[in-house]
Amino acid sequence: MWKQLLSDIQNGSQKSLARCISLIENEVSGYEELLQSMPASSVPLIGITGPPGAGKSTLVDALIEVLVTNGKLVAVLCVDPSSPFNLGALLGDRIRMSNWYNHPHVFIRSLATRGSLGGLHPKIMEIADVCRQAPFDYVLIETVGVGQSEIEITGLADVTVVVLVPEAGDEVQTMKAGLMEIADVFVVNKADRPEADLFVRNLRLMLAPSFKEERFEIAIVKTTATEKKGIEELWKAIDTFLKSGHYNTRKSWLLTEKAWQLIQKKRMQEVSKVELKKAIETLSAKDNFNIYEFVADR
Repeated sequence: MWKQLLSDIQNGSQKSLARCISLIENEVSGYEELLQSMPASSVPLIGITGPPGAGKSTLVDALIEVLVTNGKLVAVLCVDPSSPFNLGALLGDRIRMSNWYNHPHVFIRSLATRGSLGGLHPKIMEIADVCRQAPFDYVLIETVGVGQSEIEITGLADVTVVVLVPEAGDEVQTMKAGLMEIADVFVVNKADRPEADLFVRNLRLMLAPSFKEERFEIAIVKTTATEKKGIEELWKAIDTFLKSGHYNTRKSWLLTEKAWQLIQKKRMQEVSKVELKKAIETLSAKDNFNIYEFVADR
């Protein structure tokens, strides 16, 4: 079954790809053998991240239009936050991309974080690599955007686009260290708002020290995604970074980060949240319940 499924995916079957993703999400027996049999792929992974409300979904929708207009095939993985109680998706904002769901050149899959704190789906690496087996030209991944913890995307994507808005001054200061490390391209979205130019200048000043340490200058692009302004310039900045070869120099680091996360997940497989909840419910009924002692005994 798995061999045929992989063959169908490589031949462009979106139905088989969707089915395979579901099987991986549910950890159906044999999915690891499928992953281990996949050949290497050079399809670029483009990560889109940033704080909530920055307009990431609208920006991705506009990027899809640019790519499709240029005859490209695109896969889009959109990660939504999930309920801490039932792990279902809290946001269904994929309606912003509704124009592309039935387009033959676009594959869109919405995923819930299922409690993952990194702004991504717990099986995002595996799902992204399966998408790369299909004949897509690019795979886009939009994260939840949860602040400092969203840096997990940089261990996965070949190019990381950080989306901000002009009002995000204080937020940038809060996330400064993380953002300086992960961004390959900055987008100042909603650039039609007041003080957008001032925000861009301040952002350049913040980046100035890192320019001296890097071999490339981090691009800052102004966009107004709702009006499709600046999107062509954004794609040019992304494409320029990918063609520069700079991301190839950090490929071993990306693979190391990926391997570390996969090993961590494998070792956590025996830990069940359901069983933890049952044990905590029983023990917390007692007045002397100590969560640290509880964890130490696991």
